[in-house]
Amino acid sequence: MPIDRIRRRPSPGQSREWAEQRSQSVKIIEKRSTYRVGARNAFLVVSLRGDRGDTQMRSIHRHRPAAGAVLALALALALGTVGCDAIDPSPATLRAGFDTHDGGLEIWPARGRLMDDPQSTARVTAAVSAWRTPTGDRAHLASSGILWLGQTEGASLALVAATVPGGNASWLLQLSEQGSRFEVARAAEHPDPGYLVYSDVLPVYLSSGRRYLTSARVEQLRGPKGDELPLDDGLSARADVADCRAAPVTATLRRTESLPRGKRTDRMVDLGTAVADLRYALIRDESGSGARALDGLNTCRLAERTGPFSSIPRRDANGDMIDGMPMSWPLDQISARSLGEVTVGGNPPARLDQLQWRTDAGNMSAVVYRPPSGTPGFSRADRANALQRYVVPAKPQPLVVLVWQPGPDTSLSLPPRAAPLVEQPGVVVLPKAPGKQSYSLSSPHRTHHRTAAARGVTADRPDRAGPGGGGAALRDIAPR
Repeated sequence: MPIDRIRRRPSPGQSREWAEQRSQSVKIIEKRSTYRVGARNAFLVVSLRGDRGDTQMRSIHRHRPAAGAVLALALALALGTVGCDAIDPSPATLRAGFDTHDGGLEIWPARGRLMDDPQSTARVTAAVSAWRTPTGDRAHLASSGILWLGQTEGASLALVAATVPGGNASWLLQLSEQGSRFEVARAAEHPDPGYLVYSDVLPVYLSSGRRYLTSARVEQLRGPKGDELPLDDGLSARADVADCRAAPVTATLRRTESLPRGKRTDRMVDLGTAVADLRYALIRDESGSGARALDGLNTCRLAERTGPFSSIPRRDANGDMIDGMPMSWPLDQISARSLGEVTVGGNPPARLDQLQWRTDAGNMSAVVYRPPSGTPGFSRADRANALQRYVVPAKPQPLVVLVWQPGPDTSLSLPPRAAPLVEQPGVVVLPKAPGKQSYSLSSPHRTHHRTAAARGVTADRPDRAGPGGGGAALRDIAPR
């Protein structure tokens, strides 16, 4: 009996293993079968890798069954499946809805007036089967599902939650009818493989603008201005979301087994309808800090290749760049804190903010330069470091912003002729000099080196020799 109710992410070790296998061009045929052992005691996952014929087994259990029973069943399944006539697990058609439950409530039931039309579901299945990710991977039909299939705005629309094995990601596919067939019109990637079917609001882009598909747990949905968005079979009315501006969206969730009191404010922030394809535009914003941090900022510029959210690309195990959602793309926890003001070249004082967010690769940050008038400037994203280094565009010349956690035993060293514009505990701002410049933060046990090159490429080279190690040609300004 197929089971798709396990809310469990692959471990980081598994993710790295999958990435290495793909980078080595190993053709993997992964057939997953999940079986129930007893009424409530265990789930067993058997994965076969057809190029080598080996088997991986793991159990996810609530109550530990007898070890011999699990091992015997695992061996029987493995031996039976690697025989001469292995069964293709791909179904003839995609499932209608998705088999995820919250107690007795089906979270994503089959919805849309065309869901009962076998010809429509077959055409959607054919389109999803033919679709490929930018890296050439295909969806695993047995673990994917049609969330909505019907007519809206005078045209047919299908929304599919697609699972791509090996990529460790979920894909939200939006399909439109082209003549006698369906085609994937938009595809958005989310790095959490189970996120789509366990979330409650999904972004949909139509010619009229932004709409949302809601799960059965959503009782009410409110748009950016606090106005209620009517729901028709789970699909919302159009929301007032601009192309390149962040917009808050709030859902009210009904009482369920996992939410015995319901949830009045399930907050999200929409990054705008013009966010490029492959980027997932609806970000969780539990505290509302994301909407405040992004207020007044052009989210299309944030999402550009040189912008904070897209400046760190995703790479495979060989270091080659992968097309798709960047590694620096936010998942949630967007916030901002003020670093103070800076005056550059006789211009009026401009505000500096440190923008922070969480990604699937860890916490990242950037600096926003906000002049009193004109266009804000952004640095590229920087991974979490003891010494954060940002290069921010400003007129008449770029700025280097250094941020760290001050302490009595830490000291910052700068190039000899550096002239800071701002110098305070934990923050130094100075004009960007031509060429490559080096900076270091020393503590009793470690020295962190950062550089600012012509393009602002980040380097982090910890020196375990202690203070002074690798600090040649640097000027110690003061302990901070």
